[in-house]
Amino acid sequence: MDLYEYQAKELFARHGITVPPGQVAATPQEARAIAAEMRAPVVIKAQVKTGGRGKAGGVRLAPGPSAAEDEARRILGMDIKGHTAHRVLVEKATGGFEEYYAAYLVDRANRTLLAMVSSEGGMDIEEVAATKPEALARIPIDATIGVDLETARLLAARAGLPEDVLDAVAATLVRLWEVLVEEDAVLVEVNPLACTSDGTVLALDGKITLDGNAAFRHDHAALADGSDDGGLEARARAKHLNYVKLAGQVGVIGNGAGLVMSTLDVVAYAGERFDGVRPANFLDIGGGASAQVMADGLEIILSDPDVRAVLVNVFGGITACDAVANGIVKALEVLGEARCPIVVRLDGNNAEAGRKILSDAAHPMVRVVTTMDGAAELVAELAAA
Repeated sequence: MDLYEYQAKELFARHGITVPPGQVAATPQEARAIAAEMRAPVVIKAQVKTGGRGKAGGVRLAPGPSAAEDEARRILGMDIKGHTAHRVLVEKATGGFEEYYAAYLVDRANRTLLAMVSSEGGMDIEEVAATKPEALARIPIDATIGVDLETARLLAARAGLPEDVLDAVAATLVRLWEVLVEEDAVLVEVNPLACTSDGTVLALDGKITLDGNAAFRHDHAALADGSDDGGLEARARAKHLNYVKLAGQVGVIGNGAGLVMSTLDVVAYAGERFDGVRPANFLDIGGGASAQVMADGLEIILSDPDVRAVLVNVFGGITACDAVANGIVKALEVLGEARCPIVVRLDGNNAEAGRKILSDAAHPMVRVVTTMDGAAELVAELAAA
């Protein structure tokens, strides 16, 4: 579960990490009242679960209450990479600081935990890694040992941080490690990690992803968000679907996480030849999905206004292809006329029967393709049309 910035900072504060004073507002009037209470310049920050807020205009300085109200009005309702800002964080502005970067995450490729610290904070870490690799320290962490002050100081020193801030930054790095371990997170990131002129180290931003598999050990229910940018993810959860919204144009449905991930890659590759079309979501209907599950998944995807075409890619095993085909037909009967084309690739258990069901239904918006590459090519072309 990804957290909003204000939620991440609440967890940081519980673990002794300094964060700027701030409160969440859902209306411009609330933002004005908070700014008036602070009696200082504030920053109005869109609360969305994606990066790039600053570049999109979702982070604005307000010198006083009136400006805070105006800036909040501009930001609330703003779309940032497919995420709508329903709330803003009104936070006391911090001045006169150096920007660093710090993160702990699960490195699945190398089957370890990874610490990353950089002297170049405030920028995309991918850009730092590409242009100034010497400014980014990447050190695997043994989970049985963890991060103590000595290790944390080594991380900061390897990243090229100034000698006079190493001890203060190291203390914060230890606390960030405590957040990762004690909250069962798979990502803890601060960018920028600020060091002010008086030596105070504080988290000016925060990203935390909690491990859902460890939810039974925690009381994180209050951190769950019911709105989820238009309700698609919340609606999918209510139907017990594994759905993640992405910033693309091709809706993707598959059975099994591995197949869905492969489908996303194939669609993205095919989309490079059609105006950079990208997948709009991840949706896994599971290994034993019924016709109703298929219908629910298709309804969710067709509710996404960003989707211009849909690819259903199913390899029949436990999930029989005729059940998938019946689900598609049922969904279209409920939804009426589909607003965009649906490309279907069925293979495996009862694939021929499934194709016949779709052929007999003869829905004008459904096209059946026999190969995965062919289906990806066609859906990308249709989405770009």
